[in-house]
Amino acid sequence: MALNETHDPALQSWVASANTGSSDFSIQNLPFAVFRRSGKNEAFRGGVAIGDQVLDMAAVRDAQALGAEVQAQVEAAAQAQLNALMAMSPAQCAALRLALSRGLRLGSAQQAALQACLVPQAEVEYTVPARIGDYTDFYTSVHHATNVGKLFRPTNPLMENYKWVPIGYHGRASSIRISGVDFHRPNGQLKAPDVDPVLKPCNRLDYELEMGIYTGQGNHWGDAIAIEAAENHIFGLCLLNDWSARDVQAWEYQPLGPFLSKNFATSISPWIVTLEALAPYRTAFTRPAEDPQPLPYLSSQANREQGALDVQLTVAIQTPQMRAAGQPAAQITQTSYRHAYWTMAQLMAHHSVNGCDLQPGDLLGTGTLSGPTTSEAGALLEITEGGKKPLTLPNGETRTFLLDGDAVVFTGWCEKPGAARIGFGECRATVLPSRQA
Repeated sequence: MALNETHDPALQSWVASANTGSSDFSIQNLPFAVFRRSGKNEAFRGGVAIGDQVLDMAAVRDAQALGAEVQAQVEAAAQAQLNALMAMSPAQCAALRLALSRGLRLGSAQQAALQACLVPQAEVEYTVPARIGDYTDFYTSVHHATNVGKLFRPTNPLMENYKWVPIGYHGRASSIRISGVDFHRPNGQLKAPDVDPVLKPCNRLDYELEMGIYTGQGNHWGDAIAIEAAENHIFGLCLLNDWSARDVQAWEYQPLGPFLSKNFATSISPWIVTLEALAPYRTAFTRPAEDPQPLPYLSSQANREQGALDVQLTVAIQTPQMRAAGQPAAQITQTSYRHAYWTMAQLMAHHSVNGCDLQPGDLLGTGTLSGPTTSEAGALLEITEGGKKPLTLPNGETRTFLLDGDAVVFTGWCEKPGAARIGFGECRATVLPSRQA
């Protein structure tokens, strides 16, 4: 995706908080969410982040503040679900982004009209930003797949198909929740050696550090998406935590894979960073020469040259003891999306190669994004080697898996010399006690 004037790192906004250099929401970002003012009996509507403010797109629509040329896009961006915006062409979405950039930059003649449409982020609450018809979770980190495989198959950690085909399964869209929504520890069947299974609360609860990929324009049933066109079908990305009940999973996953161990909760960050905003952070996608090279439908020159994204990702945990002491969440992981073995375009091409029809707003999870070192592991299952080596937190507490009251916080951002910082905000949720079976 080519760079244009919206990516110029010298651009400044008349919203001063967007110009700090450390803000997730610079004028070069302009991500979308669905929000309303907290405690107000009002409808949810679409918004765009700029600094510490939300540009209320319903107010922009009513004021016709961006001009007739993009009024249809503004109307779609103002809705309580952003599927109509996602269904628009990349050219239409780019035109809206350009209009927003020009309206929000220093010296804009539209400043007075748009300033009246701002709402402080500190005063809002969010909801899931689209009608997610389907949710698919992939397994794109070879480091995660290898680390987990070693726990169960020390001599043969990777299954034969892993390096040939993007592995995934269909999850549960109805239990996807926005950041800040807490959930109860799930119940499920647990099986200890030499005894019958019992129904009880999970005691090996884990997080999974992922990114979510929102489908933009869909494809017709029966028509595959070519890898060369795959990114035209991606609207944007968010942070995603696919919570996992490891002990439930161990008993249920054969022969069809995870079920109750994964469908009880998935947390997503509220802001969708568009693929266009991420263009400065494209990077080459490479794999070892000795590995199988992708089949032709999963391979293109553009995908090899810039199919990966260098998004920095962190995981932090805040225990109840930390919270009581006023201590912030402690970071335990930092990694990058660039380590993924399969790219966004490959996931889209593979998902549709059999004629499966993707629809605007469908969500694809990348799977746990682990890097090559222990400090880059994206799940406690890896960090603690299946619970054998407890993690010691800065305050001296230890964890093998999550306890009640633990909050898990993901953050993500892109940053490098010569480009503006692009951030995703955070994805956070706290584990509540089980509702006993």
